[in-house]
Amino acid sequence: MSSESTYSPGPTANSVKDPQGKILQVPDGWVLVPPGDVALTRRLKAAGPHWVVAERRGRKLFSRGIWANGETVEQIRADLEAERSTESFARKQEAAAVRRDKVQAEYVEDFHGAVVQFLAFHPIYGLLAEKLARAVTAHATPVGSGTVARTKRIPVEQRAEAAVIAWMRHQTTGYDGMIIPQVKGKRREVRRMLAGRSHQLLQEYRRGALVPDACPLRKALGGGEWKDF
Repeated sequence: MSSESTYSPGPTANSVKDPQGKILQVPDGWVLVPPGDVALTRRLKAAGPHWVVAERRGRKLFSRGIWANGETVEQIRADLEAERSTESFARKQEAAAVRRDKVQAEYVEDFHGAVVQFLAFHPIYGLLAEKLARAVTAHATPVGSGTVARTKRIPVEQRAEAAVIAWMRHQTTGYDGMIIPQVKGKRREVRRMLAGRSHQLLQEYRRGALVPDACPLRKALGGGEWKDF
C-alpha cells in the first residue's frame, strides 16, 4: 500500500490496478474519497496507508479520488468541519478569495494584452481586433476552464496565440461538424490544416487588406462596426 504510487481504476468498483498492472482488491473498511477537497486529501495522505487513483485519457490524467480507511476519513472530515466553522477560518477564506480575485483580474488583463499583441491588426481593423480579443479572453481565461490559457507550461504570448487559433477553429471553421476518421494523427493533421487557414486570415487583417463582408471571422463576431478609420 505505497503512499507514493498512483493506481488506476480496476475492473470492478472495489479494485484498482497498480503501476505494474496487477489487480488489487480494496481492503475492507476502506472508502473512496472523491477529488475536490484539497485539505482532506492532503491530510489523508499524511494519515497513513492509502491509494491515490487516477485515470489516463489520451495525454491527460484525471483524478478519481483516494482510497483510505473509512474511520480515518470520518475523523479527518469531523476535524475539518470543526475548523471550518470558526470565525478565524472564515476570515482567512475571505482574504484568500480577495487575493485570488485580484490575481485572476491581473491575469485576464495581461492575457487580453497578449492577444491584442499577437493579433497586431492594421489600425483600420482596430475595432475588430478588440472585439476578437475580448471574445477569446472571455472564453479562455475563466478559472477551471481547462483551456490552453490556464496552463503555465508555456509563456503567455504562446498561450494567447494558441487560444486565438483554438477559438477560430471552433467559431470560424466547420471543425465541430467534421467527421474525422479514427486514424492516429488524423485529427492533429486536420487541426494543423485549419490553423494554417486561420493564420492566413489573420495575416490579411494585419496587412490591412480589403476583407469581404462574408469573412467567417466577422460573422463569428456578430458583424457590426469593424473598421476604425
